Amino acid sequence: MRRAPSLAAVFTLAFTACAETASTPPIPGFGALPTLPAPQTSLIPTVNIAPAIGWPEGGSPRGTPGTQVTAFARDLDHPRWLYVLPNGDVLVAETNTPRQTAQTQGIQAWVMGLVMKRAGAGVPSANRITLLRDTDGDGVADVRSVLLEGLNSPFGMALVGQHLFVADTDAVHRFVYADGDTQLTSAGVKVVDLPAGAINHHWTKNLIASKDGQKLFVTVGSNSNVAERGMAVEAERAAIWEVDIASGSHRVYASGLRNPNGLAWEPGSAALWTVVNERDNLGNDLVPDYLTSVQDGAFYGWPYSYFGQHVDKRVQPPRPDLVAQARVPDYALGAHTASLGLAWSEGNTLPPAFANGMFIGQHGSWNRQPHSGYKVIFVPFQEGQPRGLPLDVLTGFLSEDGKAFGRPVGVALDKRGALLVADDVGNVVWRVRAQDL
Repeated sequence: MRRAPSLAAVFTLAFTACAETASTPPIPGFGALPTLPAPQTSLIPTVNIAPAIGWPEGGSPRGTPGTQVTAFARDLDHPRWLYVLPNGDVLVAETNTPRQTAQTQGIQAWVMGLVMKRAGAGVPSANRITLLRDTDGDGVADVRSVLLEGLNSPFGMALVGQHLFVADTDAVHRFVYADGDTQLTSAGVKVVDLPAGAINHHWTKNLIASKDGQKLFVTVGSNSNVAERGMAVEAERAAIWEVDIASGSHRVYASGLRNPNGLAWEPGSAALWTVVNERDNLGNDLVPDYLTSVQDGAFYGWPYSYFGQHVDKRVQPPRPDLVAQARVPDYALGAHTASLGLAWSEGNTLPPAFANGMFIGQHGSWNRQPHSGYKVIFVPFQEGQPRGLPLDVLTGFLSEDGKAFGRPVGVALDKRGALLVADDVGNVVWRVRAQDL
């Protein structure tokens, strides 16, 4: 009688023999017309974790030629997201996965728990926003203060007038803020609840304010990979919400976005753009994450299809009516790159090649062979649209034997035009500036 494989055997297979190797190099998965291979499915997901080891003494990522990289702040606690205030103060969300009150079942959930631990995401969330200030202009923060604490896996931040809005994993809150504050002591006011619950698969919630300060646009990721727990738990998820600041009322602005994170305005067209993490377990070269403009009322395919009308046959029952409506994203960012951070280039002082486009923080793959992501890239724009191949901005986050010194997440431009990058494994905020001549 043939025995079923033990859990240990499944673990071994998942990390070794059953992990197929990518059949194409990363570049074909980029651009407006990416090469999309046939999907590949298997019971055991490909697992190729870059174990988190942190930076050695004196170590740092490599900047593109013509730039210098220094640490703006060290010894943070899982810094994930950045926001630069008008006075130049830098806010850092020190945050991590919220405690789950229900356990998901199956091989995939078990593997994901191991992935998080080995990749450096298995530590408790600090649940705070820290303010960093560079008083002498030397590119290093010399003032550090806890601006807000006792939050619930905070992520996105936006200042509108005298109010700082913070997106926790389960709600958006508003806090009174005055220029120069280093600590906010007044109680926050809840603006709107966000989908969370006992299982909160994609927990990061980002936000950006409209130019007139009347609305917030809030990202809400899906509650699964491809709706394997049914669509009832996906209500108003895999979407970007539009929230009225005055009343707290909301509507789904765009949907079918599996896990949108970064948000940015393109100033020429005044269009909202986002980066989206796509689905897993269709092979090493599927499905590419993407950068796209966000159209009011548009549907982007999840879970029924990807990159337009490419049907995901795992999702049952199918919805050909929705697949027919699925909008093709503007620009593919490579499969499993975990593209999270997003910042428009306006005001940056890096070399001229980075004058017009989007900076993107790619957190890096856990289920691709070889690794993808683990870098900050730049997508050039012309006339309000991405053009050409991406440019590397910051690399060197992986060791030669595939371990992670760091993982880039949020990106932002400081008041002097340097690029700030949150590294949640290295526990550093890096600063990339033009090289001294």
